[in-house]
Amino acid sequence: MPHDHAHDDHDHFDRSDRGHGHHDHARGASPGRLRIALVATACVAVLEVGGGFASGSLALISDAAHVTMDVIALVIALIVSLNAQRPATVTQTFGFARLEILGALANGGLLFGVTIAIAIEAVQRFLHPVVPEGSLMIGVAAIGLVVNLAVGLVLLRGAASDLNTRAALVHVAGDALGAIVVVVGGGMIVLTHQAWIDPLLSLFVGAIIIAGVVSIFRSAAHVLLESAPAHAEIPIVRDRLRRFTGVVDVHDLHVWTIGSGSHVLSAHVVLEDKRISEASAVLRDIDAAMRSDFDIGHVTLQFECESCEPDEAIICTQKNSPSLISAQ
Repeated sequence: MPHDHAHDDHDHFDRSDRGHGHHDHARGASPGRLRIALVATACVAVLEVGGGFASGSLALISDAAHVTMDVIALVIALIVSLNAQRPATVTQTFGFARLEILGALANGGLLFGVTIAIAIEAVQRFLHPVVPEGSLMIGVAAIGLVVNLAVGLVLLRGAASDLNTRAALVHVAGDALGAIVVVVGGGMIVLTHQAWIDPLLSLFVGAIIIAGVVSIFRSAAHVLLESAPAHAEIPIVRDRLRRFTGVVDVHDLHVWTIGSGSHVLSAHVVLEDKRISEASAVLRDIDAAMRSDFDIGHVTLQFECESCEPDEAIICTQKNSPSLISAQ
């Protein structure tokens, strides 16, 4: 059996009908949730603009601008969510799951920009204090807070398994924090008539939003760098593969993520000298185990045997990597 190649060719296209493979990333994404979030957030933006001008509150107008930018971000998230579920094509053979990552990066960048704008506005308000009508601030912001909490609950279910929905949830969380700041600031302004309270709380909210942005960028970079997912570390996966009957060794092992919940594995597997039918059984066992143990939906294996003559056409990308060889 000289250098038989065994690929898991019940592939992306066949699996799309069964909800497996690279389409797993769509499990957390929900266009319906994003539509609800979009409409509700747009209503909050309109309400806060009107309330800001009526009360003379720069904080409320600033928060309305923040919410308006989040409306744009939710539009991006909705477009990405719809396109990420498109099936694979002859050119995008893994589908469109990476659109989710691009959308999350765009959302994170937008959040960062809005936070900088909030910080600049806060500094300006320290230099030029304005005392707005606190009671109207509280009423408008309280309505916005209730709406944001409801939207957050709608998005929360999908946020754990979908990076794009998680980015949208960070936007909504930022809106909720902004509303809390306005409510608290309005209350303290009513009691003390001190204008500096509002910009100080705005800076605090900005720091929390930046922490969320850093988390989004870290997760997106993990996917774009094709890092192994935390639940499928290379040494653990390699050890599991070596325990299959008939498997002598494993090398050139790669595990990476296409999109949320969509993981891929490729490897060179050295087998005892077997018939092709026996090798196929090993392939099926490995594929099933990778799915159940590591949630890896697409497995591609190249089988080799110890008795094979060296074949320079078989390229191992790890052969010159001391760190990976020592890890084996």
